[in-house]
Amino acid sequence: MRKTIMAERGPVPAGPYSHAVVSGGFVFISGQGPVDPEKGGAPDAFTEQVRQCFKNIETILEASGSGLDQVVKVNAYLTDLTRFSEFNEVYREFFQNDPPARTTVGADLLGILVEVDCIAAVRDSG
Repeated sequence: MRKTIMAERGPVPAGPYSHAVVSGGFVFISGQGPVDPEKGGAPDAFTEQVRQCFKNIETILEASGSGLDQVVKVNAYLTDLTRFSEFNEVYREFFQNDPPARTTVGADLLGILVEVDCIAAVRDSG
């Protein structure tokens, strides 16, 4: 069974996609940029953009019946790979223990410095 998720408190998608899809006991989160859903724009600083991406993911995970502690795989896209260590500093704030598997690649992003997507297990509702 497949269920699409649009988190009420999440950022407005930049295109024709759902925030997430739940299927087979997992939630697949679409790539999230650093747009603050309350303010409508993205922060200027790289580390704040990374932090906002993970806040957006956290919001969508909660709406999907999951959470950051259930994330099994993260894909991160950076416009500047020389900022890898800065990314890691913020990443550790969200994944302090037993971090998920991760891939980080350089990407040509339009108007943002970072984008992140992930896969997480859905919490057992029983």
